[in-house]
Amino acid sequence: MKYKTCVAIAEKNPKKLAIIVKNTLKKSDFVEIRFDFLKPKEVPDALELVKKQLNRCVCTLRPKSEGGKFMGSENERKSIIKLIAGYNPFLLDVEFNALQKDKQFLNSMKNSRVKILVSWHDFKKTPSLINLNKKLRDMKKLSEYVKIVTMAKTVNEAVKILSLYNNSSKTKLIAFAMGEEAKFTRILCLHMGSPFTYVSLRKAIAPGQFSLEEIRSMN
Repeated sequence: MKYKTCVAIAEKNPKKLAIIVKNTLKKSDFVEIRFDFLKPKEVPDALELVKKQLNRCVCTLRPKSEGGKFMGSENERKSIIKLIAGYNPFLLDVEFNALQKDKQFLNSMKNSRVKILVSWHDFKKTPSLINLNKKLRDMKKLSEYVKIVTMAKTVNEAVKILSLYNNSSKTKLIAFAMGEEAKFTRILCLHMGSPFTYVSLRKAIAPGQFSLEEIRSMN
């Protein structure tokens, strides 16, 4: 099978971002644009520069509390997310916690035409399978696209995250574990139904991440 990739791009300059996105899409199926690496006031310009490529982009505006770089208020962040939604990218990554806490925001996202990738991360551990399955059930209610990522320190923990695919019917699930011991989950998730795997352009920006070239050499 051909492994589909999504290259995570974290660039601080809108013009450089646009060039990198265009060039990367010549080699990768999708890109993830980390808008949280830009200054909030630069996001509108960046959207205009990449709007022709957005049908192959996962757009993310990750807050600091969820491992991202966005430093503004949560209301400011949600306003920018709504702006991004108006451009109708391939997927708009929105954290499960943000949607769960704010029903008004959840409804505005549901009423937009954009496809939401509901995401949840645990950067410290892999919870029990019971807790993971409950999380999956709750997230599936919000969107058909679900992303669950944990930190695994052992192979057994890493295997646990892949068990989620047993309960992922009618869901486009992206589930894998971070960490060197869990590197194999970034490949096996593709065999189990994940629409793509996240890769770096060169140097890994997450623990255990493959580069685009490494994945392309496996195809």
